[in-house]
Amino acid sequence: MALYEHVFLARQDVSAQQVDALVEQYKGVIEAHGGKIGRVENWGLKSLTYRIKKNRKAHYALMDIDAPAAAIQEMERQMRINEDVLRYMTIAVEAHEEGPSAMMQKRDRDDRPRRDGDDRGPRRDFGDRGPRRDFGDRPPRGDRPPREDRA
Repeated sequence: MALYEHVFLARQDVSAQQVDALVEQYKGVIEAHGGKIGRVENWGLKSLTYRIKKNRKAHYALMDIDAPAAAIQEMERQMRINEDVLRYMTIAVEAHEEGPSAMMQKRDRDDRPRRDGDDRGPRRDFGDRGPRRDFGDRPPRGDRPPREDRA
């Protein structure tokens, strides 16, 4: 049996319980065809980059699957029929990741580099730029001769 990662997007107006029911439904399809479901992650309701079937948001769910190709094909066939599923993608992988996926890893504010600290990188030094030009080469505004169109 092959290893797969499967992500699907459900409509924004379905509840979290209905998304869990969809996961259970597709889990049953995989297990009926001799496969196994490993990790299941519900990423929650997220904004879409562009509208899909008049939806601006979608519930995301990830499943790690160990199943034959026929089980994947049947699950994808049922997802095409289901109106609550906006998009899905199944990818064959060499091995499943251990631990939480990149979407579930919490990025703390403390991990980010500080804007006012030294973590930002080297500061630009303008010391070799020379003296600042004080615009002494042109007369002050009041001493200029009038323009021809104003005279």
